[in-house]
Amino acid sequence: MPETTLEPWLVKSMPELIALAQAMEQDAVAGYVALAARMRAENRPDLAGVFDRLIAEEEAHLENVDRWRAESGGEIAVVPVLTPQASFDDEGTGVVAPELLSSYRAFSMAVRNEERAFVFWTYVAAHAPSQDIQLAAERMAKEELGHVATLRRERRLAFHAERADTPRAAKSDLPTLERLLADHLGRIGAEIASARREKAILLAAGAQVRATAIATIPFVATPLLDRLPEPVSAQAVSLAEFLLDCYLDLAEREKQEEPRLRAQAFAGELITCLQLLRAPLS
Repeated sequence: MPETTLEPWLVKSMPELIALAQAMEQDAVAGYVALAARMRAENRPDLAGVFDRLIAEEEAHLENVDRWRAESGGEIAVVPVLTPQASFDDEGTGVVAPELLSSYRAFSMAVRNEERAFVFWTYVAAHAPSQDIQLAAERMAKEELGHVATLRRERRLAFHAERADTPRAAKSDLPTLERLLADHLGRIGAEIASARREKAILLAAGAQVRATAIATIPFVATPLLDRLPEPVSAQAVSLAEFLLDCYLDLAEREKQEEPRLRAQAFAGELITCLQLLRAPLS
């Protein structure tokens, strides 16, 4: 995702923000409808069912935005042209051979779209020209974080259904894993000969900060840490993915507001980290 403070991150009014949110949800619905139709045409009703569930999820999001617009007075702005960063991306699912698809891959694609939407709204909030737009964009980012949690949970179930015999390692803890992620990010930062090097180093420092801060936060337990998937700690992307799942799970389990907010904030930081790790490192 481009690192810029210029258009299209600047949203000038509440009606424009709501119109943008509607356009993004409608784009996602249309994308999943097309994918469901293709899976039926290719005689893959199992995957068509997965995309039907994603359609229902996005339509519920769209209803929330419509309700929000009504609560805001119902003013309608011109629907903006979606940028690549805000548009739905099927990641080639619409053309790849159906035999190469799976529920896990479908949910993975959906997860990445929701994560991109989360990052998009955090950028909008960061560059908002007024407090009401900033708060509205932060609300959208928080909603997208909830969508990320839901879809990542579905993806986890799909993964275990497909790979029930996945090797598991011993129990671990969040500070240890965060420090390991910091080491990964530090090595990656040392290898990048570009402006992204500084960001990798900052993300490594952020992982160290989280590792230290966790000792002071009364988080409840997450069962995800009981049996760490064996290959996870070897690579930065898989480790960041696992930590994100842990924080999203904690945010759902927490009854106290402060630990829940901290878990959500840490999850947001991990999504930002994954944006860097998934991009080409040249």
